[in-house]
Amino acid sequence: MRDPRIQQLAKNLITYSVNLQKGEKVLIENFGLQKELVNALVQEAYAAGGYPFVLLKDHSVMRAQYTQATEEQMEIIAKHEGDLMSQMDAYIGLRSGDNINEMSDVPSEKMALYEKTIFAMHRKIRIKKTKWCVLRYPNASMAQSASMSTEAFEDFYFEVCNLDYGKMDDAMTALKDLMDKTDKVRITGPGTDLSFSIKDIPSIKCSGQNNIPDGEVFTAPVKDSVNGTISYNTPSPYNGFTFENVQLTFENGKIVKATANDSERINKIFDTDEGSRYVGEFAIGVNPFIKHPMKDILFDEKIDGSFHFTPGQAYEEAYNGNESNIHWDMVMIQRPDYGGGEIYFDDVLIRKDGVFVLPELEQLNPENLK
Repeated sequence: MRDPRIQQLAKNLITYSVNLQKGEKVLIENFGLQKELVNALVQEAYAAGGYPFVLLKDHSVMRAQYTQATEEQMEIIAKHEGDLMSQMDAYIGLRSGDNINEMSDVPSEKMALYEKTIFAMHRKIRIKKTKWCVLRYPNASMAQSASMSTEAFEDFYFEVCNLDYGKMDDAMTALKDLMDKTDKVRITGPGTDLSFSIKDIPSIKCSGQNNIPDGEVFTAPVKDSVNGTISYNTPSPYNGFTFENVQLTFENGKIVKATANDSERINKIFDTDEGSRYVGEFAIGVNPFIKHPMKDILFDEKIDGSFHFTPGQAYEEAYNGNESNIHWDMVMIQRPDYGGGEIYFDDVLIRKDGVFVLPELEQLNPENLK
């Protein structure tokens, strides 16, 4: 018998996250062959009057293929998948691989080809032209990364993913309104003193439409306005390698110094293209159930009391002019157990040690979202 929480999640994804309507086509792309949720999604898509299409992938097969792939080959893959994607009204990406580091030994130049071709196709077609949502699915590997038993992690997962995102959406409105009229942002904390402007760049509520789990409000800094230093305090996986102790220094928007547990490797990433050393997103995380990093960005970027500051491509909805083949969400947690920190909007303190202090924002504190 199927776990009823799986069917509920599938229904939420189809009816709320992508809001599938009668006659619409949805592509369900599964990395990791998680058939139980895929089958539930197919059923819910038909129940909504839609037409489900399924694409199954496996990271170990992708690794074998990409290790020796040519640019022409990658372009053909991108065109093939892009032709299918362009016929879709909606997209659900289900990531359920057993090993987060499966792609770690694919040569960096081959991963750069992937970003230039297949990932670029997703940015141009899936993100811009479909109603989309991306999520993970619980397994033993994720539980291990979260330092939890498999059963406890599954309980945590469904609690996080099936929360009332409509209530969260309502609570986010005050923060969005404040960000929309803010010019100067300053962020302080251990090893961090960062300032930038978000003037005239829209802010976007993320409350279960594009990611599950969800829980952030994002915008982007004015491209050349970022100055200062940030010291991230969470592990940051990228292309199969986990970076730690990342510190970035900015001058007039550009990363002029980057250090980490592998400084040479991280600087190669920031040399991918000109936009890689500029920031495309600033977001404040508010999910009340996610407290600690688990090396999975779909969870980590929503951590209660966190923010993320993202080198690379800006989203079209909050566009600051930055173009890049990378988009790397890096997370800093500001709760006291992670060293604390402050966020100021136009010299007014809005959050201290992960807790919103303005009355109009208190509804976003965890006790009010659960």
